Amino acid sequence: MRYISLFTHEGRSTPPTQGEMATMGKLIEEGMKAGWLLVTEGVAGSSPGTRVHASGGKVSVTDGPFAEAKEVIGGYAIMRVKSKEEAIELSKSFLKVVGGNGTCELHELYEMPAGGKA
Repeated sequence: MRYISLFTHEGRSTPPTQGEMATMGKLIEEGMKAGWLLVTEGVAGSSPGTRVHASGGKVSVTDGPFAEAKEVIGGYAIMRVKSKEEAIELSKSFLKVVGGNGTCELHELYEMPAGGKA
C-alpha cells in the first residue's frame, strides 16, 4: 500500500540550516535505499502559491500569501508501506528530524490493479 504524507507547520521566517538539510538528506537517502520512500519534496511556503477553486460552476484564482492559513504545507512524501501503522511510525521518525512543531497528515493512495482496470 502507498500513503502520501502531507507535512504542515506554522511556518518559519528562515530557510532550513545546512545542518537541518544534511539530517533530512540522510533520512531521505536511507528511505530511498530501504524502498519505503518513493518520492519527497519540500514546498516553498504560501507566498509563491496559487489557489484554483471551483464552486457553482465558476473557477477563481487567488495568489498567495494566504493570510487566513494558520499552517503551511512544508512538503510531502509518498511512501510504500505494509500497513497504516508503519506509515505512522515513519512519520514519527520524520517529525523527530524536522524538530519544532508540525503535523504529518496521512492519506492512503488508490492503487490501480494489475492491468490498469479498476
